[in-house]
Amino acid sequence: MTSPQNSLTGKSAHELAFSSMNTEGASTEKFYADLRPFDNFSQLTHFDRYLPLPDDWFIGIADVAKSTTAIKTGRYKAVNTVGAAVLVAITNALPELCFPYVFGGDGATVAIPGKYFDEVKYALAQTAAWADDTLDLVLRVAIVPVSAIRAAGHDVRLARYAASDNVSYAMFTGGGVAWAEGQLKKGEFKIRRAPLNAKPDLSGLYCGFGPIPTEQGTILSIIAIPIEEQRSYAALVADVLALLEFSSRRSGHPLPERGPLPAWLGGKIQRLLGQRSPHANLLTAIADALLAIKTRFILSAGIRMGQFNPLKYRREISKNTDFRKFDDGLKMTVDCSPEIADAIEARLVSAQLSGVCVAGTHRQTSAHLTCYVPSNIRSDHVHFVDGADGGYAAAAAKLKASKTTAVADVA
Repeated sequence: MTSPQNSLTGKSAHELAFSSMNTEGASTEKFYADLRPFDNFSQLTHFDRYLPLPDDWFIGIADVAKSTTAIKTGRYKAVNTVGAAVLVAITNALPELCFPYVFGGDGATVAIPGKYFDEVKYALAQTAAWADDTLDLVLRVAIVPVSAIRAAGHDVRLARYAASDNVSYAMFTGGGVAWAEGQLKKGEFKIRRAPLNAKPDLSGLYCGFGPIPTEQGTILSIIAIPIEEQRSYAALVADVLALLEFSSRRSGHPLPERGPLPAWLGGKIQRLLGQRSPHANLLTAIADALLAIKTRFILSAGIRMGQFNPLKYRREISKNTDFRKFDDGLKMTVDCSPEIADAIEARLVSAQLSGVCVAGTHRQTSAHLTCYVPSNIRSDHVHFVDGADGGYAAAAAKLKASKTTAVADVA
């Protein structure tokens, strides 16, 4: 529901509620930081390990409107950049806070204590303005209280998966995030974009990698949403993971173990991020191109510069990548053979026909990487991967189509 405005303060009812929680929410602030992560991805279906998000938190959610259309016209890099920019903007606005988040390809989701409502609202509004003004993409953003999610009959529960010794990612279940996304697309709980040319702090956002080609034949984007948390869904996930474990390199990891290399010239979007003003000129374009060339040369040659070890950094890129996650359902971007892709898709179709899940997949020949690197001498840089020709957005569109077909068949 869209909140009415308070005539005295100009704030919505939800904003006023969060303001009153500022002191009460302090005791729950370290909820996520204190969650003990698991390091075996197969444990993602151990739903008893997911803990309820505190009631005084909220879900911040963002989604690029008409992303499928944008991707069909070759703008997948821009779409992915906007999704990652949401997470970077909020992280830079709250640098001391450990909070759960998930990258969705054409959007992102965060969970934040209520006391930080104003900071997150401003970061979301700025990111929406930047996406529109710089990349000509409409970013829908909303803030949904966890209390509202539970009042609607859903929940938000969390676990934490350690992708490496240095980086962990949140796992969401309970259906609440999916419900919040549905509300966002209906225009509920929405946040208006900031004024013209507002720009969030996107320090550390890096989009200089080119397409990362498949080594086994197919980059497969997978989404499989459980109809309910049941043993048969856990068995489905186990089967998919087993197919990848025993038949694919490094469980289907789409990045080379030594890490990828950036494009020689960094790409148009990286150059846009490097500009200090909205209007590029020849000198800034040349400076950005030279920086990109230097970055590629240092990383490929392994030349150490002070404390920066490029070979170690590249290996960490691969280790710290979010190529598999659970966001109210299994989501993966994997490198596998066409035969394994066939087997995975057949297993998902069987599960759909049995009422276990709804699913969508999409095949492409390369993956795309968008990164947050607050410091290249630390090991906690994070890397968001998606398919480079539709990815999660295309898989989600096919999932939606399969749901519509299933409803029509029942009718």
